[in-house]
Amino acid sequence: MTRDARQPDGLPRPSFPYSPVVFGGGLVWTSGQVAVDATGGVVSGGIAEQTRRVLHNVEACLAAAGCTMDDVVKVTAFLADLGDFAAFNAEYAAAFAEPRPARSTVQAGLAAGLLVEIEAVAVVPG
Repeated sequence: MTRDARQPDGLPRPSFPYSPVVFGGGLVWTSGQVAVDATGGVVSGGIAEQTRRVLHNVEACLAAAGCTMDDVVKVTAFLADLGDFAAFNAEYAAAFAEPRPARSTVQAGLAAGLLVEIEAVAVVPG
């Protein structure tokens, strides 16, 4: 399988050794996306604002590989506090049409100021 990686438009270049999105063999994998803007700064606000930004970043990764949110088949979400689950879920539900992707959601220790991280797997259309 040949694989490719691209830098999504509007996202900062990683400062660590990883690719934001890798694709090949008809599949796309995003690295865990967090609530950072194009400058690398954490967006202000709570779980709703951060979830919207994270989903925007996931969408940018998918677009770099020729996919959309409709092509996502599996999501793993990491929440700093499971007490934020309901607010997270409301934003998440708005981002994905039925049938929604399979999903795992776990509580995790995230970097300071980050409330949510999401990684996704998609199938390349066609």
